[in-house]
Amino acid sequence: MEQIIIRDANLKDLSTLQTVARQVFFETFAPYNTAENMQKYLEESFSEEKLAAELNHPDSFFYLAWDGDAAVGYLKLNTGKAQTEPQEAAALEIERIYVKSEYQGKKVGQLLYNKALEIAKERNNSFLWLGVWEENQRAINFYTKNGFVPFDTHQFKFGDEIQTDIMMKKRL
Repeated sequence: MEQIIIRDANLKDLSTLQTVARQVFFETFAPYNTAENMQKYLEESFSEEKLAAELNHPDSFFYLAWDGDAAVGYLKLNTGKAQTEPQEAAALEIERIYVKSEYQGKKVGQLLYNKALEIAKERNNSFLWLGVWEENQRAINFYTKNGFVPFDTHQFKFGDEIQTDIMMKKRL
């Protein structure tokens, strides 16, 4: 493994982002969901059109983690109207931190989180927040280790299921 580099992502990275997003989401959640729900979510949430719109949204920011020529994970941040749930103006949402399975445990997720923290400080945000599936104990442990605490829950529609996300925040 070379040194992991975190770089801004934009429309020229659409294909790479789509490939990584689909792969990592599938690796993370396929064992816990039906094939039908997984397929529908991958097609809808990671379509070229949807990702292009997200990349072009002025209140969303994407970053790819690179190991040499290989994209191994990514980060999506939201402010303002791009946030998945309304929060105060000084909030920064971490919508996604995903890392390929073969890179988990190698600090790539921590590097992506550190990038989110750096952006939040540059923007003078008062807190970071996110939603994490209540069944994803690995992610809950990661965010707890980084100083996040639960503050609410919300429902997440995944195909024909309603799942519960724990909303967590970290004051800065």
